[in-house]
Amino acid sequence: MKRTLTILGLCLSAVLSACWVSRSAVQQGQRADTTPVRAPTVASAQGGAATRETVAAAQAFLATLDDAGRAKIGFPFDSAQKSKWSNFPVGVYPRNGVRWGDLSPAQRDAALKLLSVALSKQGLQKVREIMEGDEVLRASETGHDGPRGEGVGRRGPSFGRDEYYLALLGAPSLTDPWMIQFGGHHLAINLTIVGKDQVLTPSLPAAQPATYELDGQAVRPLGRERDESFGLINSLDAAQQKKAILPYQVSNLVLGPGQDGRTVAPEGIKASDLNDAQQRMLLDLVHEWVGIVNEAAAAAKMAEVGANLPETWFAWSGPTTNDGSAYFRIQGPTLWIEYSPQPSRGSSGPDVNHVHTIYRDPTNDYGARLLKR
Repeated sequence: MKRTLTILGLCLSAVLSACWVSRSAVQQGQRADTTPVRAPTVASAQGGAATRETVAAAQAFLATLDDAGRAKIGFPFDSAQKSKWSNFPVGVYPRNGVRWGDLSPAQRDAALKLLSVALSKQGLQKVREIMEGDEVLRASETGHDGPRGEGVGRRGPSFGRDEYYLALLGAPSLTDPWMIQFGGHHLAINLTIVGKDQVLTPSLPAAQPATYELDGQAVRPLGRERDESFGLINSLDAAQQKKAILPYQVSNLVLGPGQDGRTVAPEGIKASDLNDAQQRMLLDLVHEWVGIVNEAAAAAKMAEVGANLPETWFAWSGPTTNDGSAYFRIQGPTLWIEYSPQPSRGSSGPDVNHVHTIYRDPTNDYGARLLKR
């Protein structure tokens, strides 16, 4: 889906930066300092409508469950379940909630309806492609629940589209905070909802295989992320690349699962050192993660990212040709994104067909900033 890009004047030390704007046409003004800018109340009617639809879909899904199912899916909002997510498969890292494979067709339809209103069309497609990729991985391991030599305990890891779990933390509400948690192998969606505001961080979309065929068509769950990142790094001139490319190798996520609350000093090239076209490319790349959530929430977040663009950094580690395995990160006052190819069984290093990513907001993971209001 083609997105609309609008460049608006953000004057900071005589540097022109670009502001990404979704179809809601969020407006940004000038800034005279580098204080992190919070998202304005963007299309509040749309945000309120998104919450109403999400609450209604969650309540409709809960109505399809019996008492035992509702007991499995429900947790207190402030419970330890909030941080219990991982890139590892079930059997290596246990999940709580209701298991996708245990739901009836009607219950799955209701669960998909919930995900479809909580996420964007693009976001739901990405989630389903990650799940289908895990089904390809399961099928490739004939006679095994997962790759040989992995896992703990007697069962070992279990792959496939059935091995994803849905949990709700807190009761679906138009006013009180609550959370949707959905994930399994290579997927963790954590959507915190506080009134009209919805926050997708921290979330982990990943893929193995990163490319596969389904019904005769090539599927790349994280393909745009890869292609856009290589497009950006190759748009930089030699001096810009010297700033962007780290002087050391990064082979894993720095702030992945279990790293809540940690921060890292910025590295790489600042967006203020990019030209207008490169800034637009950077914002397009950011949107691949931000745009997983529904349009109203994504528009508010992109307005915030655009306002903080001069203080946003882009860093790279690895080859700059699109046939190689390269790591990158994007870091701003309210943004942290990493993309990191991982080893696969039989590979001698990072594999382009096995990718982990992470999306965080160091100021607002799990809606922390919203809860202080």
